[in-house]
Amino acid sequence: MEDCKLCILVTFFLIITKVVVTGKDIPTTLEGPFDPVTIRFDPSLRQGSDDIPMDDPRLKKNVTSMFPEQIALALSTPTSMWVSWVTGDAQIGSNVTTLDPTSVASEVWYGKESGKYTSKKTGNATVYSQLYPFEGLLNYTSGIIHHVIIDGLEPGTKYYYRCGDSSLPAMSDEHVFETLLLPGPNSYPRRIALIGDLGLTSNSSTTIDHLTKNDPSLILMVGDLTYANQYLTTGGKGVPCFSCAFPDAPIRETYQPRWDGWGRFMKPLISRVPMMVIEGNHEIEPQVAGITFKSYLTRFAVPAEESGSNTNFYYSFDAGGVHFIMLGAYVDYNSTGAQYAWLKEELHKVDRMVTPWLVAAMHPPWYNSYSSHYQEFECMRLEMEELLYQYGVDIIFSGHVHAYERMNRVYNYTLHSCGPVYITVGDSGNIEKVDVDHADDPGKCPSEGDNIPEFGGVCHLNFSSGPAKGKFCWDRQPEWSAFRESSFGHGILEVLNSTYALWTWHRNQDIYKEESSGDQIYIVRQPELCSPSTSLKGSNETQQGAQVKESAAVSAKWAWFLPLFFIVIIAFC
Repeated sequence: MEDCKLCILVTFFLIITKVVVTGKDIPTTLEGPFDPVTIRFDPSLRQGSDDIPMDDPRLKKNVTSMFPEQIALALSTPTSMWVSWVTGDAQIGSNVTTLDPTSVASEVWYGKESGKYTSKKTGNATVYSQLYPFEGLLNYTSGIIHHVIIDGLEPGTKYYYRCGDSSLPAMSDEHVFETLLLPGPNSYPRRIALIGDLGLTSNSSTTIDHLTKNDPSLILMVGDLTYANQYLTTGGKGVPCFSCAFPDAPIRETYQPRWDGWGRFMKPLISRVPMMVIEGNHEIEPQVAGITFKSYLTRFAVPAEESGSNTNFYYSFDAGGVHFIMLGAYVDYNSTGAQYAWLKEELHKVDRMVTPWLVAAMHPPWYNSYSSHYQEFECMRLEMEELLYQYGVDIIFSGHVHAYERMNRVYNYTLHSCGPVYITVGDSGNIEKVDVDHADDPGKCPSEGDNIPEFGGVCHLNFSSGPAKGKFCWDRQPEWSAFRESSFGHGILEVLNSTYALWTWHRNQDIYKEESSGDQIYIVRQPELCSPSTSLKGSNETQQGAQVKESAAVSAKWAWFLPLFFIVIIAFC
């Protein structure tokens, strides 16, 4: 028997060794900067698709009365979780009556065994309205939206839960989720999914199907969720360009039932995997008297108080050994404002011995070579980039541009070995279609009057150095743009240890292919070279930096194999 075990172990080792030797060679950021690569839009694919209609079974309400629907999870602290859901019937029409949020309780029953709920927590409930005092426009008032924190959770543990009001009784079916590990240099989520600008189209559906297949333990949604504002209040059919289709609309209208449909569509996934959101421009949804963001602010629970921001517009949280900072681009980001002061204090408090990885996310990209939204948020970059760089932020995710792009490490438009890796994932499938034009394509450079942000100032600039010196656009793909492709998809971040993580971008057209990826790279941290105290010393690598580079490259090459090897040893010895 022992000989058999040894034989199996040796065979396994030889097979894995062969895979390592002959398998795909995944590059690391230590090998960069890379020569820019562009993959053009495949004309055999559709550039976009229509929205899924509201009578689709995935979008229709399938519960009655006060039974919970649109159930969703979000992280609160490492030992607590937000549970959110909706009860009652939303209303849309000329005259709507607001539901009473005190008419139904907000309860979550949970425990570590199916059907055995040893704990109960209660929370709060609220409603919101989207009102338009214009002739012909319809008003909306939501169902009752519930948010409950369940706490005392153990790390890496499955919990079974039901939510609702046990006194009616109107409780949900049982759902299950698994908690993340506690913060620590050796504790990381299994997979973190990144999506942005999702919408609710056939392409969106493919993205979510593909993402679900990749089995994430956490989801980051970097803004522009439902695209409910691509509709008139009367519903009908959504359009790729609201102002083009409805030039006489008295206000940027929104068809709020799309939010309810989106919540039902996402529920099978986000009732078991926590999703962390940040606002995008499509969440602004203006009403009269300057009221904005009502849907976003009311429907989603985020760790605002837990992180000291006290606002859903920006906040932070830990996911194992990764500290995430979610930044708001559509509220004051100036260095004299509240968000900047919070960010500075937040960065100062981060303990890189506990959470080695520091990741930021926001809706609009600061680095972007597509014509769409080109240099749109330069003002925000000028206010905040130096602070994020000074504290050694490793990766910055964004959306807004409906295509994929990964940058070489960059700071202030200059290649820099200690700069963050910027990644744009605004390609999840919304109705506005995929972006295909690049600012460096002939005749595609926007004018300086284009791409005006929906919030903040305009700080468009001509480059002061490099091949594009004196110009607003490059005449070729910029050197800081490592890879870009016009395809729908999503990203998966697998943090493997305190110094490297595997980033994979999955294209929708590859959903049925095994082990396929549109872009893949190991992102390697170099804390000895790029610690917060040394980040501003320049990009010239010392001998110590070169040694770190070589060591990390070897680790990245072999790290995925070591856990498997030890698992097999434990299993057979």
